Amino acid sequence: MAYEYRPLILFGAFDRHNFGDILLGEVARAVLAPCPVVFAGLAERDLSVHGGRKVRAISALAREAGCYPATIIHVGGEILTCSLYEAAVMLQSDAAAAAAIARFDTDPLAAQRWAMAETGLAQPIAYVVPRELFAGACFVGFLGVGGVEFGALPEAAQASVIARLRQADFVWVRDRQTCSHLACHGVLPRLAPDPAELTAILFRAVIRAHARAGEPANVRQRFGDGYLAVQFNADFGDDATLRILGAQLRRLQAKLGCGVVLFRAGGAPWHDRSDVYRRLLNVAPGLAASVFESLHVWDIAALLSRCAGFIGSSLHGRIVAEAFARPAVSLVRAGKGSGAVGTKVGAYVHTWNPEAAESVVSPEWLAAAYMDRAKVGGRRLRLAAHEGAGRVAQAIAAVKACLPARP
Repeated sequence: MAYEYRPLILFGAFDRHNFGDILLGEVARAVLAPCPVVFAGLAERDLSVHGGRKVRAISALAREAGCYPATIIHVGGEILTCSLYEAAVMLQSDAAAAAAIARFDTDPLAAQRWAMAETGLAQPIAYVVPRELFAGACFVGFLGVGGVEFGALPEAAQASVIARLRQADFVWVRDRQTCSHLACHGVLPRLAPDPAELTAILFRAVIRAHARAGEPANVRQRFGDGYLAVQFNADFGDDATLRILGAQLRRLQAKLGCGVVLFRAGGAPWHDRSDVYRRLLNVAPGLAASVFESLHVWDIAALLSRCAGFIGSSLHGRIVAEAFARPAVSLVRAGKGSGAVGTKVGAYVHTWNPEAAESVVSPEWLAAAYMDRAKVGGRRLRLAAHEGAGRVAQAIAAVKACLPARP
């Protein structure tokens, strides 16, 4: 059935569990209110159990919209470099993802054909659709997107993305490295921080409510002297790295006297795994720690809002913790001192908080980096959060000024 109104479509990776992607969808919906919105991804999914939304498949939505005017806003995350194959794998169950990887990882052409069949799209990059997908598209925008590794994409994939960005009415990127990549191709986007910098302002009430119940409340009861919110993805799950992380966290615990809460910022394939955290506890005897099981976006936000500090590989874990003026250290597979600008979190910190570049570290520098970052006073952290939110608010005002009038 064709839409009889002008739909405002938020398109992003809302179709699988990732804390940042779900949160970005909620931010976009909140700042664009009172416009009714449709959440779209690559596949039909219902993430409401995790605080997300019922998501429509973008290909089906395009057919239904027909020639009616449509506004399509690509919403944040590192969507300029996520291949269709990678995205299709992350939409699977763990078992199905493992089977797909075993079958297709060594056959790129077969992998692309499979991904096209799974998503109904014929394009190299998953979450960047052409304007002509919607016959009546009247506005196409990009809201706080990233593409730090854009230069490493195959030339055909780069050309596809650049062509679609040139069609867009508004392009907002979240770091200077992505901005530089696009500028080399003649695309000059607006540079502003990630929209999730507004989390503490937009959602304080719902986060406070979640902090008073369920697992977040249990954590505060167990660790009365405070806790570090710690997260890392499966890339850090080898035995040697886990031993390093365990030793570093024990060192911090001895100095700070607080607990450690291990949480997942992503439940989709290629994200975080509870079994890796339990292996960490096995190699770090004596660590006062617990595994936070909830994947609900507001439970995770509540955990971060009340933590003593954040340590992890998730960019949005860091962004949300800092939005609540908590010290944060980011884990990367890169050496101390470089700021790891080739990673998305390194590029982001280098763009908006370069004095904190030393807080983007490999695991062996975790404890020292956190102690340095914890010396930054609460006043400075609150000021940085306020400045980041202000920059985002200005970018959002610019987007809204460009949107077509609603009927």
